[in-house]
Order: sequence, then structure tokens, then C-alpha cells
Amino acid sequence: MPVRVSEAFILRTYPFQEGDLVVSFFTRDHGRLRGVAKRARRLKSAFGSSLERLSQVQVSYLQKETLELVRIDGCDLVQSQFGLSSDFDAGVVLDYIAEVSEQLLPPAEPNERYFRLLAAVLADLRASGASGVWRAATYFSYWAVRLSGFLPEFRISEQSQILAAEIANTPVSSLASRSWPKSTGSDLRKALIREIELHIERRLLTAPVLEAL
Repeated sequence: MPVRVSEAFILRTYPFQEGDLVVSFFTRDHGRLRGVAKRARRLKSAFGSSLERLSQVQVSYLQKETLELVRIDGCDLVQSQFGLSSDFDAGVVLDYIAEVSEQLLPPAEPNERYFRLLAAVLADLRASGASGVWRAATYFSYWAVRLSGFLPEFRISEQSQILAAEIANTPVSSLASRSWPKSTGSDLRKALIREIELHIERRLLTAPVLEAL
């Protein structure tokens, strides 16, 4: 089979045999894959720092249908997150993003929007530094579960929106004495979640690459 070349993010690495690494990486066109990087743990490895956590790379690999692991032939670094390693909070968030992505993404299923999410959040982290760490983490958390199918899109009827607006402009003392229909609780939860979503969107300086999400 021919060697494939794909843009990817490195998620995790594991020691394998003597001097080798098992690499979990998320490609733009073939989803999350795992492969063996021969001699990657040696001091003079040809892979260098390209296999560091969440590095954006151009990876070359050979995939055989009979084998679970692909063979990684080369890895060219496109964008490193090394500049964030000196900040403790940023390091924690990078670990969090990598671990969540490793657990949420199913094997060999392309997810272009998730790939662009990773690119945009990491770009925002590099641009904002320590000041934007938890903003980026919150934004990533919301969209990671949304794009993975765990959080559905909430559609709020016009009547529910009117009700939510009325409640927002009514003193708490007046709300306690009113009788509410059974659907009110569900309507308010949906309206609240939508407000949280809008707040998260406003808090992140959304990169242009995310505008199509």
C-alpha cells in the first residue's frame, strides 16, 4: 500500500519495545489513528520534537488492513506548543485537551470540525498566553462534547424565549407568587444553556477558522 501523508495533531505517546513509541495522532482526513514510530526514543531520533503533545505535524505513515497499528515513517513539525510549556496552567490545559480528545474521538472516523477546533483553541492559547488559559479550556470543553455528539443542539420555541425574557426582567419576589406550567422548568433549562453557549462564544476571541462551526 502507498504511504499516506496527512496533517495531524499528536495526542499521546507510549513506550514500545526498545527505543520505539506507540503514537496516538488525530489526522484531518482519516481521524484518530495509532502507529509505531521506530527508534523515536533514541537521542538521535529523526523524529526530534515532532512527537510532543499536541504538536501539529505532517505525518507520513503506512497502513495495512491486517494490522491495528500503522507504521509511522516520518513526521514534519508544522506548529509546536513548546512556548506554552513554561506556564503551569497552560500545561495543565494542554494535558486536558489531549486526554479529552484521546477519549472522545473514535478510531478512524474523520471529524473536520473537531480538527479545526483543536487548531483554533491552540492558536488562541499561543496568542493570549496565561491570560486566556481557562477561557480557551471552557470553550474547548463545550465544543468537544458538542462535536462528539454528547450535547445536542437545543432549539427553543418563540414562546419559550418570550418566557425567559419575561423572567429575566421580573423581580424574584414576584416570581415566587406565580403559578407556572409544567413545561416551564424544561424551557428555562434550555434558555439557560443557550445563554451559557452565547457567553462562552463572547468570552473567546474566536479565531476566523472557527466561524464556520
